[in-house]
Amino acid sequence: MQAVNPLSYCAWVHLPEQVRMKEIVGKTNGLKASQIKSLEKLYSKRVTGDVFLSPELARSLCEASAALRRMVGVLIDRKGVITSVMLSAPSSPLYLPDVGRVRAGTSRLRGLRLAVAKPLKENRSGAYHVDSDFITDLEKLQLDAVVQVQAQPDGLPGQVALALLSPGERARHSEKLFRDIHHLDLALTASLEEIESKLKALDEHVKDAHLENERDRAVVVGVYTTGKKVWESSLRELKELCKTAGVRVVDTVIQQRPELDPRTIVGKGKLEEICLHALHKGAEMVIFDGDLSPSQLNAITDLTDLKILDRTMLILDIFARRATSRPGKLQVELAQLKYSLPRLSKKQSGLSRLSGGIGGQGPGETKLEIDKRRVKDKVARLEEEVEKLLGERKLRRSQRNENEVPTIAIVGYTNAGKSTLLNALTGASVYVKNALFATLDPTSRRLRFPKEREVIITDTVGFIRNLPEGLINAFRATLEELHEADLLLNVVDGTDPDREQHIEVVNAVLEELGLTSAKRLIVMNKIDLIAPEELRSRAERLGAIAVSAATRLGFEELLNRCAEELWHVHAIDHPFTVTV
Repeated sequence: MQAVNPLSYCAWVHLPEQVRMKEIVGKTNGLKASQIKSLEKLYSKRVTGDVFLSPELARSLCEASAALRRMVGVLIDRKGVITSVMLSAPSSPLYLPDVGRVRAGTSRLRGLRLAVAKPLKENRSGAYHVDSDFITDLEKLQLDAVVQVQAQPDGLPGQVALALLSPGERARHSEKLFRDIHHLDLALTASLEEIESKLKALDEHVKDAHLENERDRAVVVGVYTTGKKVWESSLRELKELCKTAGVRVVDTVIQQRPELDPRTIVGKGKLEEICLHALHKGAEMVIFDGDLSPSQLNAITDLTDLKILDRTMLILDIFARRATSRPGKLQVELAQLKYSLPRLSKKQSGLSRLSGGIGGQGPGETKLEIDKRRVKDKVARLEEEVEKLLGERKLRRSQRNENEVPTIAIVGYTNAGKSTLLNALTGASVYVKNALFATLDPTSRRLRFPKEREVIITDTVGFIRNLPEGLINAFRATLEELHEADLLLNVVDGTDPDREQHIEVVNAVLEELGLTSAKRLIVMNKIDLIAPEELRSRAERLGAIAVSAATRLGFEELLNRCAEELWHVHAIDHPFTVTV
């Protein structure tokens, strides 16, 4: 059987007993028949008694290791039966076979322990330790234990190092050193029961800590080439996106580097470390602050079975759950399909491994091509429906224009209070929540001014930094409302420390939509939460009208400015009224 990376969780292939019992995992090329036979004989050994490794098996492993000058290892189950025999290549690591999901679970050990004999190097000095590769196997696969024995040149066992999991501890594992195999006197059963008891307690603690409506736990990864001030707000925003999506962030990993690794963003070694850390924290997914290219997504998912998401995937997931109207659902589905199409290649490797031939030209490849064709057909169909939707909305807007009713569009950064402002101005009951992207579908209401004047005011989807291009394109039918608006109200959260950057993001999106010359007013919201001595300076710095949608403070000035822009009226003489 082919040796695999220990960070892979492929399904165990149950070979017939007579075949599996004679298999040596590793390269046996160049070995004599007698040497191969001696390795195969290890399958007949048994570990009896309540011990991690018997002196007899330790002697057999060390004899083979010293003779071959390579590492020799075995996997032992709870009954003391050897299930696999492994041999390293000269001067190479020892790779484990796929161990599948035997007893797999966050609160259970795997039911297999690894015993390895490693040849003693003459120039070796310092304390004896379990190799870091085996520690990775221990933590990733949740092995019962790793026992590493020093194989002396005469084939006798030397020092012994034992590594066990330490659930809930910062180090994640503990290691003990014994003078020889006869001093390895720890009881196997009691040790494993104690570890599994801690795993169970840790698992229950994690479950109890779940948020309401929480779906998954994640480790957030931010990899940046810029200064801290630039990426701090982006990372803070990603955590808010996670909260909105019902994802609990259990930890955050930050890496600053001169340039991103083109294959795995963080580098292979750091990625393996992150994945192990995520498993230790009980996370089911890793979320990157940024977009992963199809090749990067494939490279990362090749190294772990954790769910991997990027910023755009997370936003698309939020949009998919928040969209309520048919147009909104239509546009979100279109964006999801366009984003996922180039990433379907990841499925190719998994399918062709199971049923494809050499070069991937088997049933797996055929299935992949069928999937791609279906997605392309559905994208074309959805684009036709979106075009139809554009036509219907254009017709409705033209009817409004015939009546010469001006329109005001509320735009701004997500969670700035746009829907609250619409409700306060018009008496509407648009859904409001202190969360990102609470509004996806545009809502229009009439707002009556004095002297028989009225406008149509529309609430639109919020913007966000690095808004995926696919979302902008997919939401054309929604954002078309902005092109017909006579005035744009750019609402900004006056309490947000990144308010100035938010204005810049909104202006950039408007420019991308071809709305550079559109009339607009900046409205600084939530002034009821700002200290009076800071209010004036903030508003002047932003060039904004200061209001509170929650208390209606500042509405008179806002409506006066709107009237000036729409009808060149300098002031509103009487308090405004609303018509729903």
